[in-house]
Amino acid sequence: MGLSRNRRQAHTVDYWPGFVDALSTLLLAIMFLLTVFVIGQFILSREISGKDEVLNRLNSQINELTQLLALEKGNKQDLEDQLANLQASLTTSESERSRLQSLLDSGSGSAAAAQGTISDLNEALDSEKQVSARALSQIDILNQQIAALRRQIAAIEQALDASEAKDQESQTKIADLGRRLNVALAQRVQELNRYRSDFFGRLREILSDRKNIRVVGDRFVFQSEVLFASGSADLNPQGKEELAKLASAVVDIAKEIPNEINWVLRVDGHTDNVPLSGSGKYSDNWELSSGRATSVVKFLISQGVPANRLVAAGFGEYQPIAEGDSPEARSQNRRIEFKLTER
Repeated sequence: MGLSRNRRQAHTVDYWPGFVDALSTLLLAIMFLLTVFVIGQFILSREISGKDEVLNRLNSQINELTQLLALEKGNKQDLEDQLANLQASLTTSESERSRLQSLLDSGSGSAAAAQGTISDLNEALDSEKQVSARALSQIDILNQQIAALRRQIAAIEQALDASEAKDQESQTKIADLGRRLNVALAQRVQELNRYRSDFFGRLREILSDRKNIRVVGDRFVFQSEVLFASGSADLNPQGKEELAKLASAVVDIAKEIPNEINWVLRVDGHTDNVPLSGSGKYSDNWELSSGRATSVVKFLISQGVPANRLVAAGFGEYQPIAEGDSPEARSQNRRIEFKLTER
């Protein structure tokens, strides 16, 4: 009859750990997606800020060139106006010279005076022609400068177009990278969850006969009384025996987890809220919880668990799982938790 009852207990299905595993997987996936989104936003903001600086510099250069072009156009217009005035003056002078030459030919007036006036007019005309030639030369130079400015503006516009195209390409690459990263990390999370379930399943088979060793959420919990005497961080023989079984399961599962999955077994030490006496080795519960976690880690290392796959953490009395000051609540809070997680 005892054997039959044990078999019925062994076949009893506990759905709660599976539900907790699924919930933890969902939470990890959500946290991962948020992390990827923040990373993508950070990278994109750096890319966009760099592009904005380049665009601002190019826009500033375009503004300066546009102002210079407007100034050159104004100078060109002034020279053209000056040239028009000179040409009008030249036309007037030529008309006056023709009139005087006509008077000279007709014999009216003083021939000498008329000849002198004509000579003065010729000198003025020559001077105005030289000024007109210089004005035409300056206009030609301005035209060349304006053409060069237009070529520079065209080159800057091409650079702006290329920069915008590159920015669009970068955004596309970032989106594709985020998508592939999401897929890869989701696969890693699924793989780690599968190995975590396998690990907890093996521990349940090995340690299922102990009432003070149980699964709570995504953690395997040892009550401190199984491993340590009150106020001590030295493992007792019974605790070493139980931890040796756990170490064997960790070593076996470590051989199956791929190297690219960066997993660790985190060992968390917790105490109740009763202050320690000053005469012991540890001055407070912080030190006691850390010392107990460290003792467990060192023992697991001695049993073959890789040291780089272990983490020890002490939480003192500040992460209770049972509220109140009753003996039962304090007993539950004195515990060592094991969690298979990512580094």
